[in-house]
Amino acid sequence: MPTATISMEKEIKVSQIMEDLLKTRPRGFLKVGDVVDGEVIKKQGAKLYLNLKGFGTGIVYGKEYQNAREIIKTLKAGSSISGKIIALENEDGLIELSLKEAGSEMIWKEASMIKANQDIIDIKVLDSNKGGLVLEWKGIKGFLPASQLKAAHYPKVEGGDKEKISDELKKLVSETLSVTILDFEPKEEKLIFTEKGASGSEEIKKIIEKYKVGDVVEGDITGVVEFGVFIKIDEGLEGLAHISELDWGLVENTSTLFKVGDKTKAKIISVDSDKISLSVKALKPDPWELNKEKYKKGDIVEGKVLRLNKFGALIFLQAGIYGLAHISEFGTEKRMRELVEAGQTYVFQIAVFHPEDRKLSLSFLGKDGQAPADLNPPKKEAKEEKKEGVK
Repeated sequence: MPTATISMEKEIKVSQIMEDLLKTRPRGFLKVGDVVDGEVIKKQGAKLYLNLKGFGTGIVYGKEYQNAREIIKTLKAGSSISGKIIALENEDGLIELSLKEAGSEMIWKEASMIKANQDIIDIKVLDSNKGGLVLEWKGIKGFLPASQLKAAHYPKVEGGDKEKISDELKKLVSETLSVTILDFEPKEEKLIFTEKGASGSEEIKKIIEKYKVGDVVEGDITGVVEFGVFIKIDEGLEGLAHISELDWGLVENTSTLFKVGDKTKAKIISVDSDKISLSVKALKPDPWELNKEKYKKGDIVEGKVLRLNKFGALIFLQAGIYGLAHISEFGTEKRMRELVEAGQTYVFQIAVFHPEDRKLSLSFLGKDGQAPADLNPPKKEAKEEKKEGVK
């Protein structure tokens, strides 16, 4: 057989092999976080097995099974479902999946498309408060500020009496409204709706043109939610002050600081298309700036433990100034929880203090200033912590 023919046959075989490999998509193509489609093989006890076709076999079990048990109830052998990869291979060689996380990711992708295209969706009003309406979409509760209602639904109350406005908003509960998504934040499960649609957004943009970053505005609080407060700064225009922008101190509950109807000043920190972000704390003295000379590396201080998690302990020194005693100061999370508890005060040494970056790291010295023998002594050199914080 001629050499050229043999060479051609080899090339054809190699091409076929490559094509077959691409069709089978081996597990090496996958990574944690990918969403993959699967077909139910069987349910066995508290385990769900999926055929991921070219990728192998997937499994949903443990807390992921419990989190998705309502979804799993509806599945039968042969049903198609998407899962998010949380581990490429467990001890049995199976790909671990989360159905709940995959569903959540798909919902937020849909939210992004709705916002980008200004698509209209019909949603029933779940509840109301003095600032607006509570709506639920895809199992996620969202907020429709009163200022984002169409004129036909906006409470027309003489004198702007807050109680009467609230009564008018209650009348919309159980009604179905045609809305679109104005803003969203997956990490906080935040959804903001508007009934004004694309045309309303254009009107808002014209109003927003009057404002710029750095302006100080004053307005009424129209909504108090878990992630912040809404402040009416113009007719038909509200800004959002995120919970992190309400005070220099740690805010656990927004309703402890504000209530609907309060009047407050805020600074504009961002103007983005049809929305304005505000900061209330920007108008208050910055405790890090005020105390930049008070603390320095090596100082021995007393601090109150606020929270504990896998990264370490969040320590309160004084109003607005918090630092992290990293988990490495204790060795293990278990040891940390044996040594300290939330609400108690202990002695620490400042390892890093950068007020310009609002960064404080601490070394643990114990209840009386003497660290337990099994812990390393405080470091002499400043230790730059990773960008991991206590949540």
